[in-house]
Amino acid sequence: MNYLCLDEYAKAWVFKHQELLIAPQQLAQIKPMTPTRSAVLWSTFISRDKDHPDFFSEDDWLCQAQHWQTEEVFWEQAFEDETAIPEPILSHLDWQDNTTVYFCNSRDEVIETRFDVFKQHWQNFMFLADGSILIGKKRPQVVQFMETGFARLGEQPK
Repeated sequence: MNYLCLDEYAKAWVFKHQELLIAPQQLAQIKPMTPTRSAVLWSTFISRDKDHPDFFSEDDWLCQAQHWQTEEVFWEQAFEDETAIPEPILSHLDWQDNTTVYFCNSRDEVIETRFDVFKQHWQNFMFLADGSILIGKKRPQVVQFMETGFARLGEQPK
């Protein structure tokens, strides 16, 4: 089994928040991965050695400047204003709605969904933003959502 039932996910409350309700058909598209499956994805695309963004070092591609744009995007204002995900993030990603995306919080905690579901309910995901990394299946673009309210835009190494 690769996924947890959403009700078994310890942080499911972020997707059941009364002010940010998600329709059942879209809720079914939000799939927390099991810790084992999360670890495989994390090790493959994020880091083989570090378990959480707080522990990244210069050995990890996520800490290397050449993978990131110099400008960061302030996502927190859009979150507080209850608006769509900031345009610079959408422009950077430029993914089709049916693209499978992974919201990576730590080695044990990765959530799979589709890009259209993420875009529509991004505010729910931001309750988990703590250096969280959004990657797309077979896509080079990456966004890292920092707890400071800023997001870094970059590309994974080839």
